[in-house]
Amino acid sequence: MRIGVGGWVFEPWRGTFYPDKLPQKQELAHAAGRLTSIEINGTFYGSQKPETFAKWHDETPADFVFALKGPRFATNRRVLAEAGASVERFLASGVTELKDKLGPINWQLAPTKTFDPADIDAFLALLPKSVEGRPIRHAIEARHDSFRDPEFVALARKHGVAIVVAGDAAYPQIADPTADFVYARIMGTQEHEPLGYAEAALDAWAERAKFWAAGKAPADLATVGPTKKAGATPRDVFLYVISGAKPKNPAAALALIERVG
Repeated sequence: MRIGVGGWVFEPWRGTFYPDKLPQKQELAHAAGRLTSIEINGTFYGSQKPETFAKWHDETPADFVFALKGPRFATNRRVLAEAGASVERFLASGVTELKDKLGPINWQLAPTKTFDPADIDAFLALLPKSVEGRPIRHAIEARHDSFRDPEFVALARKHGVAIVVAGDAAYPQIADPTADFVYARIMGTQEHEPLGYAEAALDAWAERAKFWAAGKAPADLATVGPTKKAGATPRDVFLYVISGAKPKNPAAALALIERVG
């Protein structure tokens, strides 16, 4: 189970999550020493250099894992099937310099993108299973309610792509397992809670993560497709505390790490 936050550069974390006077260039190393994963949002907005990915690899512990946001140039378009060049360019930009620390790639769709079965099928077919001999995992984050469709679940399962589970958010929740890993983004931290979430809510998300890791599906999350018999094959779990009361997100992530052991 990998648990973390989105990014690591955020001024309100200085003096709270980060010690006072910690140099900014040491913030990634500090965050990675306490969390077990980070979702990189910068790759959504622009390309990074191979040397940057290599630097991130070298500044983090051996068992740390990054998730990457796929570029908006691939996902913020009317016809996703036409994103092939953008997908290839991103995957050739040096992401493999992360080596074993390269986790799943989250292809986040625009909130206005509606479900078109043929287009989604074609887009998922563009996502390679490996790059330069390194296995690549993909997740798709659908943010329009039209994706709450059993056909979407079937397509994701066909391609072995995880559907991002939206937690405590305005976005549609589709918690059907469709891959050998689960990718969750929980967005309900609140400023008045010392740990971002109430204790009971943290306990609930920790239990859901344990269920996923054991190959089971939590009964209290919304699914769309036909109910599948719970299997016993373990799954990797990637859970990120995103948005909400962002100053509190590291505290919530640390509390969840403690709860899942």
